[in-house]
Amino acid sequence: MNSTSTFDTILNIQDLTISYNFSRYQSKGIRDIFIEMFNDPIDFFFNRAQKIDILKNISLEIKQGEKVGLIGINGAGKTSLCRTISGMYGTKKEINVTGQLRSIFDTASVIQPELSGRENAWIITNIIYAHMSKKERQEIVEDALSFSELNEFTNSPFKFYSKGMKVRLFLSIVSAKPCDLLILDEVFNGADIFFNEKISARIHNVINTSGAVIFISHSEEILREVCNRAVVLGNQKILFDGSVEDAITTYHKLYGQHIKNELLI
Repeated sequence: MNSTSTFDTILNIQDLTISYNFSRYQSKGIRDIFIEMFNDPIDFFFNRAQKIDILKNISLEIKQGEKVGLIGINGAGKTSLCRTISGMYGTKKEINVTGQLRSIFDTASVIQPELSGRENAWIITNIIYAHMSKKERQEIVEDALSFSELNEFTNSPFKFYSKGMKVRLFLSIVSAKPCDLLILDEVFNGADIFFNEKISARIHNVINTSGAVIFISHSEEILREVCNRAVVLGNQKILFDGSVEDAITTYHKLYGQHIKNELLI
């Protein structure tokens, strides 16, 4: 284990609830909005938001060496939980992370389509590895550009890249260094088959050398290969926490038909 952490518990969550506010009027037309405003102005202006609980009273502890798969149907709260742990929705007192955390989600919010692949590689690297020296970040960028095999496209505008090329570059950057808590959300989506095979060893290396890992994937094969523990989310709570095989079995017992329907979408 080459992680920077010497602590046993990497992540501790106690009684966490994740809620979103939705406007009751967002899908209504202008005419309906004005009618409701004039019929009941107090309710319109002071009670517009409807709070929806995504997850309720979640408690979870992850220790060093654990590679935890999150399993659940679409909308179960897997990504919401990971984004909350990552601090994307603000700091939560119910969450305590020991050491350095790196989360890997969609990069669309930081990508600049008019800039080149090299320039975008620098943007992503500066965000993910902000704590490292410029020399170290330079090495990560050059290594990622070489590993992703963009070749003559390296200095081309990012907007001309295929989805597979974008994923290849991003995965090459984020898999460069281990950390204490690594969160991976569907990291292989969009990568071409050849590069999936090539990046697999590199991803496995960063997983095995990081302190702890939270892994989201719809592939049961990958979950079995990567994880040594799994958590099933559903009905706003943790339904199961244990071995990967038992988690997959539980998931199928609870959501068998729903899983088949998702695969058909």
